[in-house]
Amino acid sequence: MRIGQGFDVHQLVPERRLVLGGIEIPHDQGLEGHSDGDALLHAVSDAILGALGEGDLGRHFPSSDERYRGIASGEILAEVVEKMKRAGLRIGNVDATIIAQAPRLAPFQPRMHENLTALLGTDPERVNVKVTSTDRLGAIGRGEGIAGLAVVLLESVGAWTEERERGER
Repeated sequence: MRIGQGFDVHQLVPERRLVLGGIEIPHDQGLEGHSDGDALLHAVSDAILGALGEGDLGRHFPSSDERYRGIASGEILAEVVEKMKRAGLRIGNVDATIIAQAPRLAPFQPRMHENLTALLGTDPERVNVKVTSTDRLGAIGRGEGIAGLAVVLLESVGAWTEERERGER
């Protein structure tokens, strides 16, 4: 087993879509970034890269590379998941937290969970998505940005596991 942690934070700015967990959330501001700024998917991607011992998101998807300008963070996560699979690993579990004062994210939590589960290609019970605020403390509490945190446990995919997942004996 391997464990990794990830963190990402982006400033909220006008005239940008707000995308978290790969879904668009109605809000008058969005997250600034070279990509779509999805702090949740960036944190999960970073955690997987950490568990793989592959550095961080900036190493693989640098903001200096124009190929990644405006890229959907789901595409970034898909590439990271492929690296994970090539390494012979799969998701053991993911525990992720979005920290935001506004907008209220609880109504979108089930859709973010569903989308993240699909992007990771794993069972829903292996993924946990939480939302919280800083109770108006600091930059996030003033509504200046949104952060994402993630811890990921990866486990080896053995032959017996692949057979069991296919329902074979």
